Amino acid sequence: MTDRPADDAVAASDEPDAPPHGDRIELRDLRVTCVIGALAHERTAPQPLSIDVDLHADLSRAGTTDDLNLTIDYGAVCDRIVALCDEAQPQLLERLAELIAAELCGIDGVTAATVTVAKLRPPVAADLGTSGVRITRRPA
Repeated sequence: MTDRPADDAVAASDEPDAPPHGDRIELRDLRVTCVIGALAHERTAPQPLSIDVDLHADLSRAGTTDDLNLTIDYGAVCDRIVALCDEAQPQLLERLAELIAAELCGIDGVTAATVTVAKLRPPVAADLGTSGVRITRRPA
């Protein structure tokens, strides 16, 4: 064991790539269709995706006051994601996840957004249920 001053210690949550902790709004299995993929046949028609989102924010004021104006409107969040999927036609799931995370990090009160995007019909020969990516981003 090495002696290290407490000031030099870095908590896991302070590390740039550490997942955020604390309050969050969880949205699960938002079903959308999107033109996405690098293969020629994937560029011809929208395909089904499932999107999960964790919005990290301080929810204590909303929890103690029961005031809708003090939380994040997840209906509006879903609408923003659906609109983004309609507009964007990325090749990569990674790109779509980045676009969604950037949009969500622009919402007032959001301290981080974790976005998972999964293809429900991945274009592979194997019997693969889904393929996906998960990223966590913080506002700039």
